[in-house]
Amino acid sequence: MAIQTVSGETLNLTGKEKAAGLLIGLGPEISGNIIKLLPDTELDKITTELLNMERLDPSVRDAIFEEAYQLSLGHEYVSQGGIDFARDALIRALGKEKANEILDKITSTLQETPFAFIKKADPVQLVSYIQNEHPQTLALILANLTPIQSAAILSSLDPSIQPDVARRIALMDRTSPEVISQVEGVLKRKLGSVLTQEVTTMGGLEFLVKVLNQVDRVTEKTVLDGLDQDSPDLAEDIKKHMFVFENITMLDDRSIQRVLKEVDSKELGLAMKGASETVKQRIFKNMSIRAADMLREDMAISGPVRLRNVEEAQQRIVKIIRRLEEADEIVIQRGGAADLVV
Repeated sequence: MAIQTVSGETLNLTGKEKAAGLLIGLGPEISGNIIKLLPDTELDKITTELLNMERLDPSVRDAIFEEAYQLSLGHEYVSQGGIDFARDALIRALGKEKANEILDKITSTLQETPFAFIKKADPVQLVSYIQNEHPQTLALILANLTPIQSAAILSSLDPSIQPDVARRIALMDRTSPEVISQVEGVLKRKLGSVLTQEVTTMGGLEFLVKVLNQVDRVTEKTVLDGLDQDSPDLAEDIKKHMFVFENITMLDDRSIQRVLKEVDSKELGLAMKGASETVKQRIFKNMSIRAADMLREDMAISGPVRLRNVEEAQQRIVKIIRRLEEADEIVIQRGGAADLVV
């Protein structure tokens, strides 16, 4: 497939050559993490290309990066709203010719995506068809939906099986194509022509955390309490990942003010060393002008600090946040909104 460099030169590179060029451009550390995820059949092909590609011209590298970014952007648009939405967004961003070129590449692979036919299904509609399936089957299905879809389905399942399904999602790694094909076949027969297309496959601990961050508080507690009994180590690992310091923006102003009453100013200053500007401004907003100025001054004169110390301070504050939520003293907005009454 051809790519065009910044200078306008057109190069004919195979998909394997582009993949190898992308890995070389990303460097050994990032590429090593990517290579670990490749199936053996693809790994052999890419390794051969890496050995043959002794050097990578910067202009070629940049062209490969640009194409990879555009394809990634296209997949994201397709995931958000389907082909028509993606086409409109890409035309606005890149022009009609480039947009069509990207979509042609994307649509050629969509049919190979597991569970592509249930991407846009109504979660409530899906539950009625799959709620009596085995927990492992349910976990496989949920791991191939978006976190928002999976959260809605998990919340609608019988509470007695929610922890088991969640555990199986968190521990899921790779599933054989044969098993996926069998489950797809059963679902297609059950659902008929009810559902539309497209899906992004996910799974594992990170995916489950995203799901639990979307569900209501009752479902979250049911899942975690169940996992505390059956898989306490896994439950603890999930809790550590569920709410991070950057998520403090999910709190309303009153809740942030309540948290700040529990946190020592030096601890807060250390934690904010590694925070985004958005988080910093949100915290400063909920302090008095004098207290905010003093904290800024302390942070400025404290000098460099170890990342590990920053992360430990952030984790201690996160524990305070979760404790206050357990006591119903603060509100964490899940799924973009919280259920509140005035």
